[in-house]
Amino acid sequence: MPIDVLLVDDQTLVREGIKSLLNLDHRIRVCAEARDGKEALAQLQSRPVDVVLLDIRMPVMSGLEFLKAANEQQLVHNTLVLTTFDEHELVLECLKLGAKGYLKKDVSLSTLINAIESLANGKSWMQPALTERVKSRVQSDTQAHEPITESLTERELQVLQLVAGGYSNHEIASATFRSEGTVRNQVSSILAKLNVKDRTRAVLKAMDLGLL
Repeated sequence: MPIDVLLVDDQTLVREGIKSLLNLDHRIRVCAEARDGKEALAQLQSRPVDVVLLDIRMPVMSGLEFLKAANEQQLVHNTLVLTTFDEHELVLECLKLGAKGYLKKDVSLSTLINAIESLANGKSWMQPALTERVKSRVQSDTQAHEPITESLTERELQVLQLVAGGYSNHEIASATFRSEGTVRNQVSSILAKLNVKDRTRAVLKAMDLGLL
């Protein structure tokens, strides 16, 4: 079964170009399109998709406003944010609202497809070049933060670094010579200690606390 994708971008030429390229791959099917967040919400209400490719800056309803509305309406979606510029603060806000990853639009087609597959499989995807800048933005925030209930062990920190790199449990297990079950338990422990619900929020929280 191909991965069903909702493509959201206000620029028709960009949207058609991405759609044409993605549909060349048998693993991907762009099954719906939207010119703004409002149309995207309507699409999600009428049919579920596996991944939403979301532009940040759009008229009528921006990508950020779409994420807020989708959360309020409890519309389940794996969102990959696509951005033209290094909009670090907007990207960070999107991640806080539940986006599972982000990419600049100048990435290769193979990278975009890999990112879509990762999100469809329940993983996150962080583009390294942007991650460093988002990380710097987070660490400059001077707000008070909740303390970690327990400190992370050295092995958990190692796993957390690999999670931040977008690696799956299976890949982490291979890289660290541990069983996949052990890695799964360590990831669960990390989430509990950081008091977060998923891997993306764990990476954000770790950045926030200076652990990465």
